[in-house]
Amino acid sequence: MDDDGQTNAIAASLPAAARERAGIALCLSGGGFRAALFHLGGARRLNELGVLSSLTAISAVSGGSILAAHLADRLRPWPATGEVTPGWEAHVAAPFRAFTHRNLRTIPLARQLLPWHWLTLSVAVETLATAYERRLTTRTLPELPERPRIIFSATEMAYDANWIFERARIGDFQTGYQRPAPAMPLGRAVAASSAFPPFFPPMILHFQPDQLKGGSARGEQRDEIVGHITLTDGGAYDNMALEPVWKGSQAVLVSDGGATFEIGMTRNPLLRLLRYGALLGRQAEAVRKRWLMAGMATNTLGGAYWGIASARADYGADGGYSPDLSRNVIASIRTDMDAFSDAEAAVLENHGYLLADAAIRRYAPALIVHDAPLAMPHPDWVDEDRVRHALAKSDRRTIPGRW
Repeated sequence: MDDDGQTNAIAASLPAAARERAGIALCLSGGGFRAALFHLGGARRLNELGVLSSLTAISAVSGGSILAAHLADRLRPWPATGEVTPGWEAHVAAPFRAFTHRNLRTIPLARQLLPWHWLTLSVAVETLATAYERRLTTRTLPELPERPRIIFSATEMAYDANWIFERARIGDFQTGYQRPAPAMPLGRAVAASSAFPPFFPPMILHFQPDQLKGGSARGEQRDEIVGHITLTDGGAYDNMALEPVWKGSQAVLVSDGGATFEIGMTRNPLLRLLRYGALLGRQAEAVRKRWLMAGMATNTLGGAYWGIASARADYGADGGYSPDLSRNVIASIRTDMDAFSDAEAAVLENHGYLLADAAIRRYAPALIVHDAPLAMPHPDWVDEDRVRHALAKSDRRTIPGRW
């Protein structure tokens, strides 16, 4: 690589200069319904503090995309900057918990196993998309709000690129973009973003070569790929959803409900293969996380991070669940899209709510518009003995799932 190429590569790995960055971005990680419910609690607290309405962007992958679509559907019109959305429990939180109380993943996977679908590999993910359209939102991409910019990310497999769906465009920097976005159901974007491998096959999108413009890829191979765009879970590329927003945002808020690393080994050859993939993914995610923390610690990036394995004590705040309960019980809840119980939903929402408050107050207090007192969503789920008993089997993933 020559000096100019090296300089360009370094520049691409750094945020824009502080004077060029603007706005507040919220990043919602992947992690199935576990992450989505954790984010629901964080969004609730951000709403009370007047931060949610002040966002200029929401970037989401996988489980985070599920909640982002719900917010886009429910908060219409999006509240003015600094405003607090009233009636949050009835209008936003309760309907979303009801959505997560039903098993979403087993029927699509079962349909894929039917003999007459064996040669149609996209049946499961298309069935998932239909379920989102029916149960989550009937909106289309052009119906997303102008502000904040809401971005749903998937992983484009041919070029290993971050493919985005938003109001203004769809595409990636390699194959190019279609502008404005077509009238695609929002449920399809969420399905592409949350089609976690190896259980769900990729979603396939078909384009003519000239429909996607402005990408860096050229030639016949690129045109062939554009005709058969292959998209898998956005978390495979960037499970913290940082890629679309970190360079240009003045402040980045990261809600991380993603899978924590499970210590152990297996003698099962198939599970060992999955373990290899998990090890590689963990290292890539660890690098991103260390980079993010270093950027915030040195004031290169503004904002705050809260993760599901954290406790309020980690931020120097009182109250909330203990570090042991947070790391060994709550963070062990399965990352799945089967039915979540009342107890699981309540504890996850409480946890996200309390951690978002602690992280904002510790690292980004200037973003707070209203210093609203804490009002835990589910105060009846504070007792840790009760929580441990209710969540004793929440880490167990079964083939049929919970119903």
